[in-house]
Amino acid sequence: MDVKAQTSTDTIPAYQPERGKKLAIGMGATYVAGMAGLYKLWYADYPSSGFHFFDDKMEWKYMDKFGHFGSAYYVSRWSSDLIKWTGHNERRSDWKGTGVSFLFLTSIELFDAYSDNWGFSVSDMVANTGGCALYMAQQLAWKEQRIAFKFSYVPTDFAHFRPDALGSTPIERMFKDYNGQTYWLSFNIASFLPESSHFPKWFNLAAGYGANGMVTAYEQVYEIDRVIFKEEDRIRQYYLSADIDLTRIQWRTKFLKEFSGVIGFIKFPLPALRWDARGGMAFMPLGF
Repeated sequence: MDVKAQTSTDTIPAYQPERGKKLAIGMGATYVAGMAGLYKLWYADYPSSGFHFFDDKMEWKYMDKFGHFGSAYYVSRWSSDLIKWTGHNERRSDWKGTGVSFLFLTSIELFDAYSDNWGFSVSDMVANTGGCALYMAQQLAWKEQRIAFKFSYVPTDFAHFRPDALGSTPIERMFKDYNGQTYWLSFNIASFLPESSHFPKWFNLAAGYGANGMVTAYEQVYEIDRVIFKEEDRIRQYYLSADIDLTRIQWRTKFLKEFSGVIGFIKFPLPALRWDARGGMAFMPLGF
C-alpha cells in the first residue's frame, strides 16, 4: 500500500450531506429572518417607489460606507467557516462564503433601490465588494486573516436629539448613531514575522476611523430644542491603538474558542491615541 498516498487522501475533507442540509436550512432561515428584521428596522416606516439610483457617497462622513465594508467582510468570514464545517475544502468554502456575503448585501441594496427615501447606491456596492475582497484576497494570499476589520461603539447624546434618524432604542442606536461608532483595521504583527521572532501571536496593532458631531447626513445648520448644530461641529477622527486577536489565543475549552470567534469582530478596549481633522490629539485610556 502507498502509505504516502493514503495519508494525503485522508487529509482531504469529506463532504457531509447531513451537515450540508442543516446549514442550507439554517442559512435560508437566517436570510429570511434577517431581511424581515432589517425591513422592519429601516424601511417599514417609509414609502416605497420604483427602482431608482441614489448618490449617498458623501453622507455621514463615510461612516455608512465603513459599515457596509465591515458587514461584507464578516459575513464572508463567518459564512466560509460554516461551509467548511460541512466538509467542503478551504478554497471552495471561501469562494462560496464570499458569494453568500455578496448576495446578502446586494439584497439590502435592492431594498434601498425600491425605497422612496433612499435608492440603489453604487458607492454602497463598492464598499460591499471591498469587504468581500479583503477577506478573499487574504485567503488566496495567506490562507489566514492577518488584517481583520473590527468595530466598536460607545453611546452618545446625539441620538436623543434625532431618534428618528439615529435610533430610539439602544439596539437601533448601535446601528444608526454613527457618532458612537469606530471602524478599525487590526493588523496581526506576528503573522508578518518569522516564527523565530516569538512575537505574541495574539497582539495586534489597530488603526481606526470615526466621526462626531453629526445629526444630519450632509452639511448641517440644524436647530433642535434650542440647540444649534453647525457644520464645523462635524469632525473626522483617527485612532491608533493596540488590540487583541482573541481567535489566536490557545483557549483550553471549545466553548471559549468558539465564543472568541463570535465576538472577534469587536475591537478590544486598550489605550489609544486620537487625532481629529482640526489637528487636535488626545490620549484615551481605553480606545473603544
